[in-house]
Amino acid sequence: MFKLIGIALGYYLLGIFGAFLGYMIGSSVDRARAYGIGGVNPLSAGQRQKVFLDTVFVLMGKLAKADGHISRDEVDHVEAFIKKVGMTAEHRQEAINQFKKGSATDFDMTETLDQFMASCGQTLNLKQVLLMYLTVMALADGKVDPAEKTVLEQIALHIGYSKAEFNRILEMVLNQAHFAQGQTNPADAIADAYKALGVTADQTDQQIKRAYRKLMSQYHPDKLIGQGVPEDMIKVATEQAQEIQVAYDLIKKHRAKTTP
Repeated sequence: MFKLIGIALGYYLLGIFGAFLGYMIGSSVDRARAYGIGGVNPLSAGQRQKVFLDTVFVLMGKLAKADGHISRDEVDHVEAFIKKVGMTAEHRQEAINQFKKGSATDFDMTETLDQFMASCGQTLNLKQVLLMYLTVMALADGKVDPAEKTVLEQIALHIGYSKAEFNRILEMVLNQAHFAQGQTNPADAIADAYKALGVTADQTDQQIKRAYRKLMSQYHPDKLIGQGVPEDMIKVATEQAQEIQVAYDLIKKHRAKTTP
């Protein structure tokens, strides 16, 4: 409906160019009304889900082999991930095949990333969720190896992040994972909580709340499903949101105690 209105109004005001501009704007409004802002057409959801899953496991294999060998912890993490999302035997085998493909010594991830961008690149959340999954994978053996960080940075740059944006996301995810493991030193826990939200202790309560709400919005189940994350993978994002929630709660309690 809005597409037709846009064409008519655009043609009346600006001629042929206006009709084309009205078509683009009207189409965007129609999509937003039909599938929600940031949503995707259900006809392409299956393709997006398959591409997203394949990309995750291929790049998990690439990361696991980045330092020259695949550790037992990394294999255990992939197996636990497969179990967590409740894959069928057929899908489990496909995930294993993709992992093996990515872990091949001569594997070039360019084609995989190009395909991901073609199917999923229009949505910021899918790109950030992909980086989150892969960073957690890199942490499976307790640290991010320099070779793994290089691969993560290459992935981030290919999907549209600057080096500064990548470093910011990496620090946030690293500290979310670190924070989730628990801290024996309360001071360390507070420092990690700030980093997990991507904020600093000198920012205002309002600034911190905005950062927290933005992060929670990025991992909101309905938004992720609407943009193409498979439903059986939502649990992983939900756990990440829980870590963010705990970090934010700790910051609020700490500030309440220390505010005069």
